[in-house]
Amino acid sequence: MSKSISSTNVQQGMHNPFEFSDEHILDDVYRTHFHCLEKCDVTSLHTVASTVIKCSIEITDKVIKKGGQISERFREETSIASQQLTAKLKRIAYLMLCTPRGEHHAHRTTMLILEQLRHYSWDAKALIVQAAFALEYGKFVYLCPLVTGESLLQVERSLADLNGLVLVQHNTQQHLTYFSSVVKKVMQVIDCITEWKRLISARYDIKDVPALAETLHEIPVVVYWAIFTFVTCTGQIDEFTDYKVHRHELPKTFENKLDLILRNFKERLELCSREIGRIDDYTRRRSIVVHTGKDIVKVLKALIISGENRESRQNIYNGFTGEQVKIEEFKKKHVLLFISGVENIEEEAQLLKSISEKLKEKPREVEGYRKEDFKILWIPIVDEWNEKHRKALETHLQRTKIGWYVVKDFSFETGIKLIKEVFNYRDRPIIPLISPEGKVENSDTRQIMSMWGIDGFPFRTSDHNRLTQQWNWFWSEITKLNPRIANLIEEDCYLFIYGGTDQTWIQEFTTAIDTLKRQVETINLPVDITIESYQLGKEDPKVVPRFWIAIDSLLTSRKLQMKGGEGVEADFATSEIRRLLSLKQEPKGWVILSKGYNVKLLGHGEAMCETVKDFAMKWHGKLHEDVSFDVAFKEYYEGIRVKDGSKRCEENVKTYGYPTDIVDRITCPNKDCRRAMEVTSVNYRCCHGHEQ
Repeated sequence: MSKSISSTNVQQGMHNPFEFSDEHILDDVYRTHFHCLEKCDVTSLHTVASTVIKCSIEITDKVIKKGGQISERFREETSIASQQLTAKLKRIAYLMLCTPRGEHHAHRTTMLILEQLRHYSWDAKALIVQAAFALEYGKFVYLCPLVTGESLLQVERSLADLNGLVLVQHNTQQHLTYFSSVVKKVMQVIDCITEWKRLISARYDIKDVPALAETLHEIPVVVYWAIFTFVTCTGQIDEFTDYKVHRHELPKTFENKLDLILRNFKERLELCSREIGRIDDYTRRRSIVVHTGKDIVKVLKALIISGENRESRQNIYNGFTGEQVKIEEFKKKHVLLFISGVENIEEEAQLLKSISEKLKEKPREVEGYRKEDFKILWIPIVDEWNEKHRKALETHLQRTKIGWYVVKDFSFETGIKLIKEVFNYRDRPIIPLISPEGKVENSDTRQIMSMWGIDGFPFRTSDHNRLTQQWNWFWSEITKLNPRIANLIEEDCYLFIYGGTDQTWIQEFTTAIDTLKRQVETINLPVDITIESYQLGKEDPKVVPRFWIAIDSLLTSRKLQMKGGEGVEADFATSEIRRLLSLKQEPKGWVILSKGYNVKLLGHGEAMCETVKDFAMKWHGKLHEDVSFDVAFKEYYEGIRVKDGSKRCEENVKTYGYPTDIVDRITCPNKDCRRAMEVTSVNYRCCHGHEQ
């Protein structure tokens, strides 16, 4: 075989790649790489070439171990479908065989091969050269008489002679040992390249796998050294078979260089695998939370428990007893997830404490939801747990004596990322509601809890809509009278709306409300309170009858809706309309207390006025973090009603537009007439509480 390449190449400068930096090699190699236009079946190619080389290595190892006394031989029949690729492999193999000895010559041939393979992907470049090496290495091992004895067939001797393969025995075994070691290491490099290809082909976003992005800068250098090694090793084959060749042994730095490449690239691939593993784990957990949970326990496990630390379930504590509990505690329960930091959460903590206590009182059922089936789980999230954060957490637990659960030292990165994405957590407290089936029924229950309290139970998004719609009829009519009311509602302040026919009471209540506004600003109260008021008809007395006519008409329309099969909202609205119309008959006046859209109390004028007057002297001390203004107000008001014995049944006047609403027919008392009378109103009075 020829041992030279073109004179043009010989005259080029001498380059030793062992003296190059990785940046130098990357720059040289990348200039040979173009878009991957040409394709080849790299998987089949790798399988075929690896089979040949690995079987050849096994034969070589046995020759080294047995000293040449082998009676059997491995044989593998392989084929490559593409004749065009086979021709390319033979040309590359010939080019490698014709490379003169020396690192600078091997470098030049490596660059020529890379130029020829410029339109192939990085892994294909390495695998094509691997296959070309397998052609020569397999031929050498299978045809060269590495073994002796009668078992060597004459046809095998003849094939070896025709190929000019005669094993030279002087110092061959030591040289063959080192050669085989280098081939094994470059095969490990090839395995790393195929693993890299598998990872890069998995279509993960490079932004999500930073380590994979780094490999894009490393793979050209790794491929270069793999090809360089195959070129050098191919040239070594002739030295085992031609005693005339001047022996040029592989440099001892070869293994060191390959070891360095393997160590660094394997570490990078392991990092890629870990990052991809985290992505796969996140995707799996997100699917459980968003789509396939079917079970609250599975959803909580996906959020809280890391795959590496199954014992993290022991970080869930009962906030009242301090005892650790298992996550199965929440099985078949509705869970209110309190997600927050550990600082500046006093308002939310008190809100949840109040809700927690109310859930224990008078168990009731709303549309199949039972209060005892609801549990609160606090997941505090901080950047990094330290003594300050742990102390703040313990302070909250001790101060509030909460009857709910808490996840301590929560630092599971995947869980935190899930919470931020799925529940849109942005460092501000949220309280999503999750059903026993793992479905998010309300992404944040804070609004309904703040506005409606326990009346918002079971705190679904639909409950907020339902409660708001129950009073839509009232707000729709009252805001028509004065647009300012709409602004006061949106400010979520305490709003007193009042009216009546007794001007003395009107003046008295107006003065009491003005005094109350000053008192809440001057008295040091444990909670912030804003009081506003609106007197019906103050600016324009004509709006008063207009308002009551509208409310009276609403009652008729509600009755028709109920007959038409309208739901709970219509029934509730009808009841409240009747209550409001009954207050209209109060001799002193009437008062409605609301907080935002939430109507807290419909009250009788005299008792309401006394309650407002007594705030500073008698009941403002009842206000604290657990008792809001409206709760304390209502308790005192009810006490006055009971004490004065004025808590009697209501008296209503209903006006109807349809005579058929009245069952009994009434005739005119005039004897000369006796015609049916037209019904214009009906007066209802309960005798309970009235003197007979």
